[in-house]
Parts: sequence; C-alpha cells; structure tokens
Amino acid sequence: MLADDESRPVRLRRLRKTPALRALVRETRVSAQQLIYPMFVVPGSGVKSEIGSLPGQFHWSVDRVADAARSVADAGVSGLLLFGQAVIRSASGSEASAPDGITQRAIEAIKSAVPDLVLCTDVCLCSYTDHGHCGVLDGEEVDNDASVERIAQVALSHARAGADVVAPSDMMDGRVGAIRTRLDSHGFVDVSIMAYAAKYASAFYGPFREAAGSAPMFGDRRGYQLDPANIRGAIREVELDLDEGADIVIVKPGLTYLDVVAKVRSRFNVPVAAYVVSGEYAAIKAAASRGWLDERTAFMETITSVARAGADVIITYSAPDVARWIAESRSR
Repeated sequence: MLADDESRPVRLRRLRKTPALRALVRETRVSAQQLIYPMFVVPGSGVKSEIGSLPGQFHWSVDRVADAARSVADAGVSGLLLFGQAVIRSASGSEASAPDGITQRAIEAIKSAVPDLVLCTDVCLCSYTDHGHCGVLDGEEVDNDASVERIAQVALSHARAGADVVAPSDMMDGRVGAIRTRLDSHGFVDVSIMAYAAKYASAFYGPFREAAGSAPMFGDRRGYQLDPANIRGAIREVELDLDEGADIVIVKPGLTYLDVVAKVRSRFNVPVAAYVVSGEYAAIKAAASRGWLDERTAFMETITSVARAGADVIITYSAPDVARWIAESRSR
C-alpha cells in the first residue's frame, strides 16, 4: 500500500500485455474499405505481364482486366485507380479522350463485370503524348490553359465510359474547375473528382514511370509539380482545388509526406487520400526479398502510419494483400 504522499508508479505497459489488450485500445484501425488499388491497362490482347520495377504488379490488356478487377474486389478492396496507355502517341495525346481508347474500353469492361467496385481513373496526358509531359506543349513549355482544355475532355470521356471518380494528376492550374464545369454541363453531376492536389516532384515515382510509360522525353516536371521542400504551397493547392469543386484531395507521395497528410487532414474537413507510390512500395518489396524485413509486417505498419496521419483513403499497390491480411487477422 502506498502512503498518500508517495507517487504511484506509472505502468503504461499494462495495456500492452496481450494481443487482445493491444487490439482493445488500438487508436488507428485500417479497413479494406479504405483501399484503392492502381492497375495498368495496355494495348494488345491476352496480356498479363509482370512489371519489372514493381514486383507483383502487372500490365493487363482490356480483355483480361475485368477478371483481374474481380479478384481485387473479391479480396475486399473497395476501389481501383485505372491507368491506360496509348497505342499511338501524339503531341496532344489524342487517344486519351477517344471513345474507343484503352482506358475507356477498360472502364466499360470493369463496370460490366464488377459494377459495385468504385472505379477511379487517372486523368493525365503523359502516357498518351509523344513527349511524355502531362499537358500540351508550346515549344518546350507546357501550355497550362491548352492542357486544361485537353484534361477536361479526357475526364468527360471517362465519365461517359462509366467512371465513378475522375482523378486529374497533371497539376495544371484551374483544371479541377474546368473538369467540374465540363462534367456538369454534360449531365455528369454525380461523377466525383479526386484531385491530385498536393502532388510533389518526387524521386519515388521511378518504377511507376516504367509501368505507365510516362517518363518525359526531355526536362522534368518540376515546373508544375510541387517542390518537396514546401508545405504551404501544398495547402494552397488543396484549398484551390476544393474551391473549384474537388470532392477528395490526394497527397502524393504518401509515406514520405506524412506531415503533409496530417496538415491537410487538420486544415480541411473533406476526405483526404494518400498515395503510397511505386518507389515506396518497391523499396519494401526489395528489402523483403533480401530478408531484411518482414513484408507483411512492413506493409501493415506502412498503411497504418498513413491512416494514423489522417488519410481516409489509401491508394496502394499492396491493397489486395493488405485486405487479405486484415481479413485473416479478424478470423483468428
């Protein structure tokens, strides 16, 4: 018995004693319903080809993508983020908005096979232009206003094909407002916009650019993506996108920009998504393949940290695995 004037020892470890106790007081819980899985659709038929820089991820042709999407849904994942590539690239990325384009046909196939899956589509030009930049060029500079017009056309074509959510990733000024106006004027008032609002010029996109065939032929994207050193600029971008009609805002990359995720979460009362990007995913896969860390534990810790920072939606290449691991842990 402690005397009244004695200090009672602090025993914070009591609630860490057993798995059940730890689960009881856990502050952050990740659900499969929070997850969106990126998928890459390419020209051809019968294609299922593993992406060298993204172990466990594949290129799919339109005739095979619906079955792949169904398996993702069966794992418990709520949504897909679809990336397409052109058959023939052009200066304006004309195939990006073609009614019979790769992405448009994939949307139709997936919605027919798995209608309840939330289908999001990346809206950009980089995988469709012959120069690899995210917009239309004027000389060697990206023309903001001409690019916005093209991006709005692409978003409309995705909505017509059946997309639930369009996700402009180009980082052109004013593109969210242009997309919202274009969608509404054509009767697509219920199609949501998930804007890449705080998209940084990151070194962690390397594997994605191989997967999407989106590396620029010259220069880089620092003239339109955010400087990694800045956070006030990210808040301003988010604010503008919301003013223009964005329904969800994305912070990209997610894992290496958790401070930005937390700042956006605390500042804005809207759904916040974080994209755990290709380089972040590939780094864990590479380390796990060498036995340097446990893959399952590392991915679950990563996803939990993103949710803890404030992300409501998590876009990740590990989504199907994470969904299965969550289900397994609950069945024990």
